[in-house]
Amino acid sequence: MTEPIDTTTLVERLQSVQSQLKAPKGQKNKFGNYNYRSAEDILEALKPLLASNGLALIIADDIVEIAGRVYVKASASVIDAYGAQIGSNGFAREAETKKGMDDAQITGSASSYARKYALNGLFAIDDTKDADSTNTHGKDKTSKPQQNETVNALDGLI
Repeated sequence: MTEPIDTTTLVERLQSVQSQLKAPKGQKNKFGNYNYRSAEDILEALKPLLASNGLALIIADDIVEIAGRVYVKASASVIDAYGAQIGSNGFAREAETKKGMDDAQITGSASSYARKYALNGLFAIDDTKDADSTNTHGKDKTSKPQQNETVNALDGLI
């Protein structure tokens, strides 16, 4: 007996995952006193939904230099059994220095941040009300968050 052919498109499966995904903000930033979700939180919520929809997730990082600054470009893609795929990118600028971190930790931190925003884009996770995207960490209230700085720095360059 042959298996029936699944005629559900990749877009339909992705929409199903997007509509079912619940990725609560389970982390707490004690310094800024806000809740946030990490890339790991998103992945934990995603894995069963991807499996039940016959999808796999591929995440990869590239290091790119743009206008003399180093960015981590994270790519997140879902792929089905037929090879069809849809993806999204996220960028985070590496800090030149960060107190208490060595170079590898700085890159890892930027990678986690970029991956989170690539996943947000792919799975329609709205972080516009997320304090992580608006928190100034005690700095001048007119300074822009890292995500917006990244987008502005990349306008017209990619």
